[in-house]
Amino acid sequence: MRALTVDLAQAGSLSLSELPDPVPGPDDLLVEGLAVGICATDREIVRGEFGVGRRLVIGHESLGRVISGPGFAPGSLVAGVVRRPDPVPCVACARGEFDMCRNGRYTERGITGLDGYASTLWTVPAAYAVGVSSPTGVLVEPASVVVKAWERLDRLALFPFESVLVTGAGPIGLLAALIGVQRGLDVHVFDLATDGPKPALVESLGATYHRELPDCPVVIEATGAPSLVARLLGRDLVCLTGVPSTEVVPADIGQANRDLVLRNGIVFGTVNANVRHYREASAVLDRADDGWLSAMITRRVPLESFAEAFEHRPDDVKVVLEL
Repeated sequence: MRALTVDLAQAGSLSLSELPDPVPGPDDLLVEGLAVGICATDREIVRGEFGVGRRLVIGHESLGRVISGPGFAPGSLVAGVVRRPDPVPCVACARGEFDMCRNGRYTERGITGLDGYASTLWTVPAAYAVGVSSPTGVLVEPASVVVKAWERLDRLALFPFESVLVTGAGPIGLLAALIGVQRGLDVHVFDLATDGPKPALVESLGATYHRELPDCPVVIEATGAPSLVARLLGRDLVCLTGVPSTEVVPADIGQANRDLVLRNGIVFGTVNANVRHYREASAVLDRADDGWLSAMITRRVPLESFAEAFEHRPDDVKVVLEL
């Protein structure tokens, strides 16, 4: 099989390699790899900024077609779950909540300790595979992240709310906005782009696009920009999904503390997802307009031109590498 591999100890080592075909176990699916989505984490791995140790097959946003295995008909489209529980297990993993692992000894396909999905063949335990219905199913993994964010918002909200602000119109932000629209909420999306696909994607979704930060008490933050996060800390309920850079910004932590206490505010972070989130993400995509989802994928790159998929271009929203 052909696979995209990277030496985690060497920046810029991304290469297309010939590897032995995987051998499925009795509980595994054998899957023909069709596509992987490329995100900032993949680019960090390729630049040598994330991960330690061995050569790794990368790719965690997956789409494949089942060849054989239990629970799925041959020809079915599937996506693979990324994280696996730690072996100890911690209190969260022992309860099946491995996306909330407390000791950090989890593994993740294509990121930490396990080969990923950027290969022309891969295997996955059937219990960690989720059925999808179309080629836009490659968006299931990022959608699962925001499904989990919404699940936690529901649990933590101290009051019913009718509107939500999403900061950032990248894939995570757009999918968070999609779920808000599906819930019948008044959705506002803040981003700095003045042209390109982002404003049109937001408006065609039925949400409102802003270039100035509107006043909404409930926020899903999807940029990871520290200066923006600092401006949001006084809101009533803030979900942080973006992973920040090392930028140092001035912030009045005392004022943020005061605002949170006096407003009974909540700020929390969320990352990764469990199997149930993937299943709900697949349902979210099924309910969405497939043309809108397809428009989110602004570039599809063939495997032979793999290096182009890891270039960040100004009009990129989601880049997909076709295997």
